[in-house]
Amino acid sequence: MDILTSSIILASIAWTCILISRARKLSKLPPGPYGLPIIGNILHLGPTPHRSLAKLSHKYGPVMSLKLGSITTVVISSAETAKLVLQKYDSSFSNRTIPLASKALRHDEFSVGWLPVGSQWRKLRKICREQMFSAPRLDASEGLRREKLQKLRDFVANRCESGSAVDVGEAAFTTALNLISASLFSAEFARFDSESSQEMKEAVCGVMKSVGSPNFADYFPLLKPADPQGLLKAAELSTGMLFVKLDEIIDEKLKSRGEKRDLVEALLEINQRDEAQLSRDDIRHLLLDLLVAGTDTSSATVEWAMTELIRNPHKMTKLRNEIKSFMSENGKQQVQESDIPLLPYLQAVVKETFRLHPAAPFLLPHKASSDVEINGYIVPANAQILINVWASGRDSRIWKHPDEFLPERFLNENEGVDFKGQDFELIPFSAGRRICPGLPLADRMVHQMLVTFVENYEWKLENMKPEEMDMNESFGITLRKAIPLKAIPTKL
Repeated sequence: MDILTSSIILASIAWTCILISRARKLSKLPPGPYGLPIIGNILHLGPTPHRSLAKLSHKYGPVMSLKLGSITTVVISSAETAKLVLQKYDSSFSNRTIPLASKALRHDEFSVGWLPVGSQWRKLRKICREQMFSAPRLDASEGLRREKLQKLRDFVANRCESGSAVDVGEAAFTTALNLISASLFSAEFARFDSESSQEMKEAVCGVMKSVGSPNFADYFPLLKPADPQGLLKAAELSTGMLFVKLDEIIDEKLKSRGEKRDLVEALLEINQRDEAQLSRDDIRHLLLDLLVAGTDTSSATVEWAMTELIRNPHKMTKLRNEIKSFMSENGKQQVQESDIPLLPYLQAVVKETFRLHPAAPFLLPHKASSDVEINGYIVPANAQILINVWASGRDSRIWKHPDEFLPERFLNENEGVDFKGQDFELIPFSAGRRICPGLPLADRMVHQMLVTFVENYEWKLENMKPEEMDMNESFGITLRKAIPLKAIPTKL
């Protein structure tokens, strides 16, 4: 046998082994619905993919595979399997699949949300943990946040006096924007009913919508240069608007160094000491992450909480009575951030809102760095992983009456469950090494905004009964109400 023939035989054997290995891997993929040629299962997503995929998981199980164009996607729909992905095999699933829209102005190259796990990512996480979200840092900036909450009180009082409705999501957005900007910059970004607030909201929501919308260019990489849906272009426009504002703040801080001590000051100090450690681009993109993610998700959660409380007025009364009793018994005019652990029903209302209406129904997408076996199936390397926390929040095996708004469950059978990343049946901020770094601030903001809305007012709807409210959702990275909540505050 000559050398050429031997080489051909060996190559044929090797190729056969590769095909057999690939066939075995495909045969061990998690089950899932059959897809159409080329587009695969894209049509299965529908306008509300979190609901569509939750329904499919009832048939195919908590580990389900789909083909979205050329992208193999594995959907995780239960607390048990989420724990495997985010805890047991965390190191294999910690990286991200990168949506095209997140590449706007090279954001994915600097973002703590999109960077792969590595030295740069660890550095930024450490800065978030130590410079922004440590308890001493948050305690030091509480006074600034109280000022912004007072402006919300004044705004609602004015609307009450005039008998006009409050756009709750809009008011919560402006407040969240100012709470975050106060903590980050010692500054105020927007005013109620102002054009600047509306522009900022449009920019922030524009980023979130562009990144969160299903994009054919992500499913078919050959389409990326064409950007057929214009989502990258839209993200670049919104991101650019935010960068203009952030650059103004950074430049102003550079001119007046030492006057105040906030996050930007701390970041600029690192930058001035060693630009290689933290560049201006690092700072701009980190601030963008914190501003966009924190504002949109926190305000959406407060809007959903108020929606559910208005639909359930006896629960609104129960929450208000707890707040009033606490302040009376402790001789306080206002609830402070340190008081939140002493208000169990308030905490239960927030947890129940996170369960029913998680701000990010799929979290951010993960990516498998190697083949991993889960529940007897192979999750292949490079597969996109979506964790459907909306589905696990409505799992009847865990939650009694899962479609009902019942905060009391967190005072009774689910009393020990929290949203800090240890209880996988409730992980609106994710878990493991990719848990949201802003959780400590969001925790304070959501509770305090809700207290401000509830403590002194009854709320009524215009021309409809509470049970007639539209509860449909507008899908994106953030799950917002499709029709904004507008209600009239009435002084008690």
